[in-house]
Amino acid sequence: MERNPIDFNNFQTDLFSLFAEDWFLLTAGDFKTGDFNAMTVSWGTIGIIWGKPVFIAMVRPGRHTFKFIEKYSDFTIAAFPSKYKEALKLCGVRSGRDTDKIKLSGLNPCESSLVAAPSYEEAKLIFECRKIYTDKLRPENFIIPSIEDHYKDKDYHSLYYGEIIRIEGTKEFSSR
Repeated sequence: MERNPIDFNNFQTDLFSLFAEDWFLLTAGDFKTGDFNAMTVSWGTIGIIWGKPVFIAMVRPGRHTFKFIEKYSDFTIAAFPSKYKEALKLCGVRSGRDTDKIKLSGLNPCESSLVAAPSYEEAKLIFECRKIYTDKLRPENFIIPSIEDHYKDKDYHSLYYGEIIRIEGTKEFSSR
């Protein structure tokens, strides 16, 4: 897939569709050593915090990817064409703890430009992120009681604020 670097000021997309319909693949670890894991995400946000472009990823402590995002200083977020939806489903329901789900998915990890975490040959959009802040959701801060419905096992997400240090994507994501 032909991707090019995209300047932050020229990045454009319908973020709601990317999260809700296309999903993302979050990958943390080190491509060169082969020590990495990925998981499908459809929750998160993108914005400006502390004057920096930031992707906020949410990971539950029970996910195998949790140990990788805790251990390593960076992560990638990748979006794929719709024909890879089944591969993303597999990465969302299978654990890397007991199987090589990336191999099973048919996706091909590749070296990223600025971070140790892998990117993917098939991705149409990649955010390379460096962690700048982390926190845990605290149920005592939920203002709307129904939020607790998402946590029947009390496995509250940790939040990872990743400064987006590079955007690479196909033409559809650039205003120029």
